[in-house]
Formats: sequence, structure tokens, C-alpha cells
Amino acid sequence: MNIKLNAVSKAYGQGGAQFWALQDANVTAASGDFIAIVGPSGSGKSTLLHILGCLDKPTTGEVTVDGQSISNLPDRQMSRIRRDQIGFVFQQYFLNQSMTALQNVLLPLQLAGVREGKKKAAAALNTVGLESKLDSYPAELSGGEQQRVAIARALANDPDIVLADEPTGSLDSKTGKTVLDMLIALNEDSALGVVMVTHDEAVAERAHEKIHILDGRINE
Repeated sequence: MNIKLNAVSKAYGQGGAQFWALQDANVTAASGDFIAIVGPSGSGKSTLLHILGCLDKPTTGEVTVDGQSISNLPDRQMSRIRRDQIGFVFQQYFLNQSMTALQNVLLPLQLAGVREGKKKAAAALNTVGLESKLDSYPAELSGGEQQRVAIARALANDPDIVLADEPTGSLDSKTGKTVLDMLIALNEDSALGVVMVTHDEAVAERAHEKIHILDGRINE
């Protein structure tokens, strides 16, 4: 999979309240890459990640997925790309507290109509070392374990690229290193593409490529 941003800008608001969250960004992310997007709060990191993930469309510029422009793609096709080719990991986990780890990972597979969803969900949890926690609820898990459930959920449908927004941001340094090591291992062992937003330069140093962004502009 190859996602390419060509001179992409994103504006929010209108008239005098309009501001540009991203300006003239040129970025390519592909299967097998490990990219860190680095910058302070409000720099445009998450906007860039959302556009790479086809969660949002740019105001100007072009985004292509495997050479096809997404500008005029219907919502259904955009949803299919997100569902089948891209996994998402967020800092806040977004786990359903009334569901077990297995049920949390299984839910998006069920919604997508994936066959043998339970088997795939269990395999994803096994991949992140939580085979003994299938029936545990989020409240029974540590922060690092909850983040690993979130990673398993992102992996369950065999995406080409995982987009991770501050995956270690709410974890202590030791647990954060464990989660980061896991993402690196997945990238190395299965050629999974990883694009990771972080404000931590030490975390970014583990990536193959760093993209620095400030005030919506990428520093070339």
C-alpha cells in the first residue's frame, strides 16, 4: 500500500476565523515504512495523520492511495480503504468498558462482516502477548495492556499500514518502551507500515524516518 500527499493543505473555520492546520505537505507512507511525525501540540501532527488515514480530505492538494486520487471517492469506498487497509491506534485507547479484550477486538470485525472474526481477534491478541487476557475487561488491565488491546484491534483485519497517534503518550517510560518495541517488531517481522505521531524525540529516534512539523508546515 502507498499513500501519497501532494501539496496538501487543510483549513478549518471560515472567513476571519479560518486557520490553516496544514500547509503544502508532501508525504509518502507505504507498507514496510516506519515513520515518526514529530512536533509540539498544535503543530498539525494529528491533522496530517487523519489525512493520511483517509479520515479527512484536504482543502487543497491531492491524496492518492495506490496511485488513485481519493478526491472524488464516495464515502463507502473511503470506508472500505480504512476498514481493509489501515489500522488506527489512539492515545486514549477507546475501549468499550463493558466488553472483554476479545470482544473489543472482535467488534469492528463483526461490523465489517469478517468471517471467522473471533479466531482473527484471538490471533491478534496473541500477537501482542495478551493470549491470557482474552476475557479480561479494560478495568482489569494496566494502561500498557489496554494499549496493546488497542493495537490488536488495529491489527485484527491485517492492515497494510497502522497509524498511531501518540501511542506511548499516556504511558510510563518502561511501558511506553514495551509498546514501542512491539510496533517496531511488527514492522520488522511482517513489513507492516507504521506511521506514528509523537512529541517525544527519543521515541522518534527509533523510527526509520522522521517528519518534523511546526505551525502546519513540514520542515524539509
